[in-house]
Amino acid sequence: MARYLILHATVGSGHRSAAYAIAEAIERLPDSEVRIEDALDYASPIFSTAYARSYLELSQRAPLVWQMFYESTDSNDSEWTPIRDRMRGLVAELAVTKLKDLIRQYAPAAIICTHFLPAELLMRLKLAGEMRLPTYTVITDHAVHNQWITPGVDGYFVASEFPRKLMIDRGVAGAIIHVTGIPVNPNIAQPKDPRAMRQQHDLPLDGAIITLFGGGLVPTRARRMVEGLIALEQAGMLVVVAGRNSELPAALTDLSDGEHMRLRVLDQIDYVDDLVAASDLVITKAGGLIVSEVLARGAPMVVIDPIPGQEEWNADYLVSSGAGLQLRVVEWIPWTVEQLLNAPERLATLRLHAGEAGRPNAARDIAEQIAHELRTFKHE
Repeated sequence: MARYLILHATVGSGHRSAAYAIAEAIERLPDSEVRIEDALDYASPIFSTAYARSYLELSQRAPLVWQMFYESTDSNDSEWTPIRDRMRGLVAELAVTKLKDLIRQYAPAAIICTHFLPAELLMRLKLAGEMRLPTYTVITDHAVHNQWITPGVDGYFVASEFPRKLMIDRGVAGAIIHVTGIPVNPNIAQPKDPRAMRQQHDLPLDGAIITLFGGGLVPTRARRMVEGLIALEQAGMLVVVAGRNSELPAALTDLSDGEHMRLRVLDQIDYVDDLVAASDLVITKAGGLIVSEVLARGAPMVVIDPIPGQEEWNADYLVSSGAGLQLRVVEWIPWTVEQLLNAPERLATLRLHAGEAGRPNAARDIAEQIAHELRTFKHE
């Protein structure tokens, strides 16, 4: 029985989602079991909360400060590098001992990290000679920030050839970089009939379905988008998924169906993939996981309000692949959506490129590659 330990960090939801997608793929392998842990649970509660909230607060409330920090730390010779390294050292002091105990108790055959923080902690143990287990990093963005590169890691899994080239240019051996895509729930690889999904979730069978994922949106800006979209003369339904954005439904509570475009507002749902499969167009933030999930289903996208740094890079990837558009001005969104819906050949082209860029089997490919390497190590 091969045991796998997956470590993530709850800084946003994408790293955790990737961990669970890989875990599900591993559970489908023969003679395998898996355990998922949040690396921040092994640091002090005060530090864990501060670490997780600092990203959310800076990226949402002070995006220019976040952009400066993010871009400045994307090298090893920046004035911000000492600050970054001191933060890493503090985390290591707080968490390494507890992680070492976890590894000793669970005794995994390999460790998989979906965030750079646990990879950094584990490599400190490796360099100190206290751990020799194969360790892998799964990069959950469509480009690679320098923080993801941790000397001593046995393998990396990346979204496409572009981040692989970036890593090679930064000195990482090409032989340990595997292009698999970002891991999404393995069930996304199963075909779904759009009409059946509409019937199952009581969506109109005729007309356009536009889905707006509003989890990371400022409610006032989201309201302006919704007001413009429900005023479209295109028949159909706008489905707004608030997710964990508890303030968004309240911001939309007095809005109702437009003359042609109906409105449905949802909180958290457990059928995101069904909804994507039913949609003609998806509007979303540019988080690495949601972009990958929508691409894996082959749905065209409009990405909005990307956070400086990784979300901007993810949006650039989407546009460069021809699978979607990027917009920042609220007033452009309804106009652009209407243009797309009135140009089915253009929408079909976006859908074609989305299907080409999507990697629905990424989690399976990661699990199988690591299992293969473990068998190879065992027989060497």
